[in-house]
Amino acid sequence: MLLPGRYRTCPRRGDRTISIDVRSLLKQYGIQPSKGLGQNFLVDRRVLERIVEVSDLSPADVVLEVGPGLGVLTRELAERAGVVVAVELDRKMVAVLHEQLAGYANVHLVQGDILEIDPVQAIMDALGLSSNEALRYKVVANLPYYITSAVLRHLLTAAVPPAQLTLLVQKEVAARLTARPGDLSLLAISVQVFGEPEVVTRVPAGSFYPRPKVDSAVVRIRVYPEPRVPREELERFFAVVQAGFGQKRKQLHNSLSHNLRLPQETVLELLARAGIDPQRRPQTLTIDEWISLARAYGEMA
Repeated sequence: MLLPGRYRTCPRRGDRTISIDVRSLLKQYGIQPSKGLGQNFLVDRRVLERIVEVSDLSPADVVLEVGPGLGVLTRELAERAGVVVAVELDRKMVAVLHEQLAGYANVHLVQGDILEIDPVQAIMDALGLSSNEALRYKVVANLPYYITSAVLRHLLTAAVPPAQLTLLVQKEVAARLTARPGDLSLLAISVQVFGEPEVVTRVPAGSFYPRPKVDSAVVRIRVYPEPRVPREELERFFAVVQAGFGQKRKQLHNSLSHNLRLPQETVLELLARAGIDPQRRPQTLTIDEWISLARAYGEMA
């Protein structure tokens, strides 16, 4: 993500911003940013400092970093946390990271796809643990748009979910994550069942190299000790929510009937049990209403 030790002062609207010279490091290692991997490197040190600040780190913390890239954020995390486990997909970046982070004994590099790696096992391996019973960790990640939803689901449903996530995501994704009833999406519900998301700072497109087409934001998710839906009910809960959002422009009774493959009269009874107007649209329901609906569905099964 960032280039250690190389930065220059650049004028910007009357003030001065510390800008990290990513181009030099990429040139040094003969690397071209990959569009396919969504590689946009953060070059604004103020944003870097804000990410570290809101991650609330102490020497007792274990951090799972997803997408360390060139390693500057990794260095900052390693200065504050006890252990950093950094997962990087791009083999070329892993070679850079091994060199750039050679002086940090508390950084453990893992080459691979975070979606194919058990995050809990990766951390346990780094710490030499045989049990996850007392494991507690935080996540810091720069997530490309195309994998944000999948990565969040993967992390939040892990055997031991993180206590907190600090995410650098596209502005549109940040808005969806923090949406409220009336504008909820499947992504928002998938996160808000597990924790409370908030946008902590906005990041203009000019803070990256190469410059993306859209702005980004830093989102912090404080994860609840237990999800709002009991774990044994999560599968049914999300089956109902996915069915409801399967045709989100339709009224709820039509979406549920079509996607759950239930007769209309059964769906109307289900909605009546949950106290929900069948003509409402899925984005208007609160999480508590979805929970009531899923439980009514379970009772009728």
